[in-house]
Amino acid sequence: MSKSIAVFFEMPCLTEQSAQLNWVYMQKKGLKLDKRFIGQSLQKFVEYNTPLFKFIGIQPIIIGTDQNTSLIFRSNGYIGTIPLREPETGKQIGDFVVMPRFSGNDRFEDYIEILDLLGSEISPEIIDSLTLASGKIFRPPLYLEAVKFIASLEILLSKPWSKFDNIEKKSNQPSGQINWNKYFRSEYKVESRLNFPVRKNILSELHSEYSEVRYVFDICRSELLSSNTPNRIKSIMKTRINSIEEKLYFHKPKKTNNILVRSSDSIDVKSCKEQANKILDFKLISSTAWRVDFCDVFEKFVQYIFKEVAKESGGKLFSNFKFHSKTSKYYSWELKHVEPDAIYQKENFLIFIDAKYKSNLYNKFVNSTILKDDFRHDLHQIMSYSSFSKTELKYGFLCYPSDQLEIKKIEYKNRINEVVNMVFVLGFPLKKDNINEAKQLLKRELSKIQII
Repeated sequence: MSKSIAVFFEMPCLTEQSAQLNWVYMQKKGLKLDKRFIGQSLQKFVEYNTPLFKFIGIQPIIIGTDQNTSLIFRSNGYIGTIPLREPETGKQIGDFVVMPRFSGNDRFEDYIEILDLLGSEISPEIIDSLTLASGKIFRPPLYLEAVKFIASLEILLSKPWSKFDNIEKKSNQPSGQINWNKYFRSEYKVESRLNFPVRKNILSELHSEYSEVRYVFDICRSELLSSNTPNRIKSIMKTRINSIEEKLYFHKPKKTNNILVRSSDSIDVKSCKEQANKILDFKLISSTAWRVDFCDVFEKFVQYIFKEVAKESGGKLFSNFKFHSKTSKYYSWELKHVEPDAIYQKENFLIFIDAKYKSNLYNKFVNSTILKDDFRHDLHQIMSYSSFSKTELKYGFLCYPSDQLEIKKIEYKNRINEVVNMVFVLGFPLKKDNINEAKQLLKRELSKIQII
């Protein structure tokens, strides 16, 4: 099946309004439409595929009337792929693809660099569905998981991992577990009568589980240095791969389909084994609906930048700090705590930080009710967090993804008691290359409000 047939529609995440799909386009993609009732046919199509649209965060919207009825889509912070079906026959008509909002030659390059930087365990979420019509074309690539395995293996190699291996050795004394059957087969020889095949437990790093990890490393090395991996990622990983190869020089690879994860394993060993099993299972898992939540990625990215600024400025950063409620009775809909993404503290000043992976700064001059409602909610949230500060000047940072690094200050003043709430709207490109520039911008702004 060709890519054009396999893909029903493709769009980037954080898009307020996609291109319009008219009935001619839909018919070419295999959707059966009654030209007399196009709107009803489209409504059936949307309702039939609603669970998968919700899974990937897509909001379908029917617009127009009669022959001019069309379908548009709004995407949020998820990327991924889902299979779609025709409601009348249940026949698969192609995949709906939501791409990262990156401009590189490879859609996953920037994503991998960020995850590698953050040391994050963010992985694609997969659900049962039809096999994707696009097969492996829009499936998360193997090198994405291979990069995570290399990171976990580096941590494992930084510490000793020894185990007892039960091996058979020849001994001139009959002590330990002797393989008498084997001994009897050769004891008639005079020179063999003092050679006892004895099994002993030897503590060593050269054990079978390390050999299985080495086998997975060889798979990852092959993938990361192949043409499947973008050159930028390949060049970054090459030095790290060579370093690991030197450390694993004496470990011979042992083929396996699964590495046993033991309850007695340390956290680092368990993490490396679990990631290794994802590599081993990769080719066995059929291509089904999947998604990655970029809201989580963006939140950790913003926390990372503020944490670096805190280190350099003598402040502290508290990530996901919870303010717990205290009451005698909880209603079922009540929040038991509120939790800003981060709080920056220096001396008596607190700055509250909230990361929102939304499309506001990509649509600065679009008159959208949804965008207004989103910003109103975000603004009220950051101002409520700021209320926990004792100072008359209260500070909050609302962070959104953006094509360029930018900052805008909004001042809200209570004229009754002169308390001022300062909200900074901060635009971050979700790219590793912009981190240093973002840090410098933050330090300048923090110095202006006399924190640094």
